[in-house]
Amino acid sequence: MADCDRVFGFLIPGRDVRGRVVRLGPVLDEILSAHAYAETPARLLAEALVLAALMGAILRPDEGQVTIQAQPAGRREAPVRLLVADFLGGALRGYVSVDPDRRLAPEAGLEAMFGGGNLVITLDQAATAERYQGIVALEGPSLAAAAETYFANSEQLPTLVRLVARRRPDGSMTAGGLILQHLPRGEAGGPRLHVEEAHPDWAHVAALAATVTPEELADPDLPLETLLWRLFHEDEVRLLPSMPLSRGCRCSEAYIREVLLRFPEAERAAMRGEDGRISVDCEFCSKRFVFAV
Repeated sequence: MADCDRVFGFLIPGRDVRGRVVRLGPVLDEILSAHAYAETPARLLAEALVLAALMGAILRPDEGQVTIQAQPAGRREAPVRLLVADFLGGALRGYVSVDPDRRLAPEAGLEAMFGGGNLVITLDQAATAERYQGIVALEGPSLAAAAETYFANSEQLPTLVRLVARRRPDGSMTAGGLILQHLPRGEAGGPRLHVEEAHPDWAHVAALAATVTPEELADPDLPLETLLWRLFHEDEVRLLPSMPLSRGCRCSEAYIREVLLRFPEAERAAMRGEDGRISVDCEFCSKRFVFAV
């Protein structure tokens, strides 16, 4: 049975390391099917969805939402205009907007796709109604590299991120990811480990994790537990409960109608078309809703 559409965390207590691992399959194809994406944008969106799942997995289902957003700076023209992926209670949704007149090479890096710009990661904490937002430059060869920079700047913990998306022979796409972080040494009674330090425990685990291949991360026939055993069987690994993942576009006729009715009548009048109706497009699921309000 294929092992897809779930995420779980794990601990390597003897090395003061925590991690999460994820693989997407049918849920990813369902999200991508809403738009006729070319291969490179499809892989970019797949990696962003994996990153959202990896970051969201550390939250309890009722804790909040993680949103990944990347776009060029200012009014700069670039092949990729906007990338959005978010996670809420195990539900994923995402969208990438591209310039139809500009083509991207299969191995295009962030500079070629965005021409600069920023990666914005937002954590909305539902329990406390607090929002944390981190912003880093879209630099480096990949989204994974930009995410590592984000963690270095925001959490100041040594972090390794691996993201991959692969097209299978039957045309479907799978994607996988792995994130590792060295826990603050202060939590274990020792001095805090900063990003720039090379602690032997972290160096050991990071070296093992670096051996993971894109094929292993994206292979639906390789159970995620088996993958972790291959990487870290020299150490004790404690698995945390897994979370199933689903497609989670939250648009609905009732919800959109409720939002529209919050606007004053004068503003709704400005939204109406010649037929007297208001049209609302959902870019996530590529649906159009029409209202007579």
